[in-house]
Amino acid sequence: MGLTVGVDVGGTKIAGGVVDDHGKILATARRESPATKRDAIEQAIQDIVIELRQSYDIEAVGIGAAGFVDVRRANVLFAPNLAWRDEPIKSDLERRTGLPVVVENDANAAAWGEFTFGAGEDVADSLLVTVGTGVGGGIVLNGELHRGAFGVAAEIGHIRVVPGGRLCGCGNRGCWEQYSSGTALVREAREQVAEGSLIAKGLLDRADGKVESITGPLITEAARDGDEFAIEQLASLGQWLGEGIATLTAVLDPAVVVIGGGVSEAGALLLEPIRAHFRSSLTGRNYRPALEIRQAVLGNKAGMMGAADLARKP
Repeated sequence: MGLTVGVDVGGTKIAGGVVDDHGKILATARRESPATKRDAIEQAIQDIVIELRQSYDIEAVGIGAAGFVDVRRANVLFAPNLAWRDEPIKSDLERRTGLPVVVENDANAAAWGEFTFGAGEDVADSLLVTVGTGVGGGIVLNGELHRGAFGVAAEIGHIRVVPGGRLCGCGNRGCWEQYSSGTALVREAREQVAEGSLIAKGLLDRADGKVESITGPLITEAARDGDEFAIEQLASLGQWLGEGIATLTAVLDPAVVVIGGGVSEAGALLLEPIRAHFRSSLTGRNYRPALEIRQAVLGNKAGMMGAADLARKP
C-alpha cells in the first residue's frame, strides 16, 4: 500500500499527517479538538483528510484515539477526554472520507510507531511506557501489536500498586499512574514546596514564588541546571517507574522497554533511576538476560506514524 494518513485525536488537538511506508511524514494538518461534540470531532478529522488529499493520493486512514477501542478496531467504546461512548468511528469516517479506516488506541498506535520506525525497530518484543499526564502503554509481542481478547490490553497505568492509595480518575485507588506520571511528579513537588521544604527553595524561586507555577518542564529544567531538589523528584519518579516496569517484565519478558511521553524529555535524569530500580527489582535478575530501557525517538509523532502504518494492515 502507498501513502496513508495517520490522525492522532486528543482532547485538545487533532493532528494528521501523510506518512509513507518508510515512516516519512510528507505533510501535516491540525485542528483544535471540539472534544465535547461527537459530530464536530468527526468533522474535524474529515477536514484534515480532505486537506491532505488535495496534494497526495491517500489510500487509507488510521486513527489513534485516547480510549478503549474494540477488538475489531472499529468502535471507540469509551474515551475519557472525548465525547465518544460506544461510537462506530470506523464506519462513520469511512462514510465521510470514502477511504478505508482503522481505529486504534493512541498508546497502541504510538507503540507500533516506535516498534516500526523508532526505538524498538530492531526487536520483535517491546513495551512502550508513555509518561505524561497519566501513564499509558502498548505491547508488541512476536512482531504483532498485542490488543487482548476485547481490544483493551495494555492499560498499564491502572495496575494497582498501592492498595487503598490515591484515588485515580478510573475510579480505583492506588493505580500506578498516580505515582509514576507527570501529574504525580508535579503534585509531589508542589506538596513539598507548600510544606516549606528548604531544599525546594530554588525551584520555588524559579516559579516566581508561586507554587501553582511549578510544572513538569520547570522541574526538568531545574534538574538539568543541577537543582538538587528537582533531581530528587525525577529520581523518585524513576523509582516508581523502574519498579513497575520490573513487574511488567516478569509477565511480558520484552527485549526492549521504550520510555516515551513528555516527561521522557528529562533524558538520563529520569532514565538512569528507572534503570537502577528496574535492575534491583527484577525477579531472577542474576539469572536472566537483561533487557534494554531506551528513550523514545519519535516524540509526539509516534502515534500519527503508528496509526498511519496500522492503516496498511486492516
